[in-house]
Amino acid sequence: MTVLQFIAGLVLLVVGAELLVRGAGKLAIRFGVAPLVVGLTVVAFGTSSPEMAVSIGSVRDGNVDIAVGNVVGSNIFNVLFILGLCALIAPLLINRQIIRKEVPVMIAASLLLIALGADGEIQRYDGIILFLLAIVYTVLLIRQSRKETRSGEADLEAEGISLTSTWDQKLPVQIALVLGGLVLLVIGAEWLVNSAISFAESLGVSELVIGLTIVAAGTSMPEVATSVMATIRGERDIAVGNVIGSNIFNILAVVGLSAIVAPEPLVISNAMQTFDFWVMLAVAAACLPIFFTGSTIARWEGAVFLLYYVAYVVYLILDSQDHSATGTYTNAMLLFVVPITVVTIAIVAVREWKARSGTPAI
Repeated sequence: MTVLQFIAGLVLLVVGAELLVRGAGKLAIRFGVAPLVVGLTVVAFGTSSPEMAVSIGSVRDGNVDIAVGNVVGSNIFNVLFILGLCALIAPLLINRQIIRKEVPVMIAASLLLIALGADGEIQRYDGIILFLLAIVYTVLLIRQSRKETRSGEADLEAEGISLTSTWDQKLPVQIALVLGGLVLLVIGAEWLVNSAISFAESLGVSELVIGLTIVAAGTSMPEVATSVMATIRGERDIAVGNVIGSNIFNILAVVGLSAIVAPEPLVISNAMQTFDFWVMLAVAAACLPIFFTGSTIARWEGAVFLLYYVAYVVYLILDSQDHSATGTYTNAMLLFVVPITVVTIAIVAVREWKARSGTPAI
């Protein structure tokens, strides 16, 4: 029954996110919001609505580890797994705006979350700061994007929101889609969290690990579907933009609102402070040099992303079980795998910079 409840909750989250995104997108267009703005806000933020539903539901039930772990795990999953998978399907073209603006914002948001959680808690006033920044970011995005329309239309079409469809043009239908999506998200989130807690108890794995892996991957299914479909359809910059936008929303809005509605401050575990937060930051920071190399994510870089995600999950499992191989595994990653990856990316970045500046490559 626990497995069935988990699957049913996941299905409700995916369907609910789809209905919410479609209804909100159509409402935004009805009230004259530019299609690009809808693509960068409703689509990216809408696909993060499962994370919002799960995190808020978790904190209200007192399961803080799942709430925070869900956000951190989703951000790591989004970059390493989703972008890695999409890059294996086809090399991903990176929009210049994403490199110059969105990725630095994602890195800054990650640093801010680490700073606010340095004392072991995310207070309500910390949540207010994060949520206000989410509003400011959205407003600035709207102002900067008013003149762009074609990219936004592609965002909506990639999400499956047809601008020419007729059945969802009426206002009552659009409102029903939004309300129906919200209801499914709430129910799906409750089922997913309850089943995840049961998994943790039966397997002897901490709620934090469940939140960082199973729940994080489950709530990121809308991002997986959107990015993979965008890649297949040739709208590869959308695949990247959806992931980066969702990560920014997860930190600023999801953690922010969760801290606001939580009856007590969100307690940040020592494991989260000393390891998972820094993995999230490293993954965000790694996007800059990788995105810079030719403004694409090549297939080999996608493969590296996927391998690192597998390595991350393996570490979480070994560490949660206090396995004797944990120390050896950690040393191998820190002393061998990570340095080789950093050196490889640095060499590629230098060659790309020299190629652009006209200097002979090494």
